[in-house]
Amino acid sequence: MTDPTPSEAKAASTSIGDLLGEVSRDISTLMRQEVVLAKAELKESATKSAKGAGLMGAAGYGALMAVFFLSVALWWALGTLMGGGWSGVVVAVLWALIALILFLVGRSQIKQVKGIPQTVDTLKEIPETLKRNEENR
Repeated sequence: MTDPTPSEAKAASTSIGDLLGEVSRDISTLMRQEVVLAKAELKESATKSAKGAGLMGAAGYGALMAVFFLSVALWWALGTLMGGGWSGVVVAVLWALIALILFLVGRSQIKQVKGIPQTVDTLKEIPETLKRNEENR
């Protein structure tokens, strides 16, 4: 007869209650780690979303300015039929270009938001891990 290994000796001397307590602590630790991971991923997603939303807001302001200056330029151009009205058109076109650039940059920032993919992946693994442990009994 061979001597039991240290893990076999520990298993033989440990009660079911102790084993269940250990499993419970491990699951509790796992869940706390998942919450920490989710918080970190949500913070990163929120930061990217805020940047994108800010740029989209700036694009909206730029579009508003373009409409305003185009309206003033059209009014002035029609009123005078030459001269000062075209300076309003130049300003409006510049604002339209700025709005377009801000919009494109903001849209690319928002497309980079991925949510909490790592947390979702690891949470999907928990039921499968528990099933494997049940099958080994």
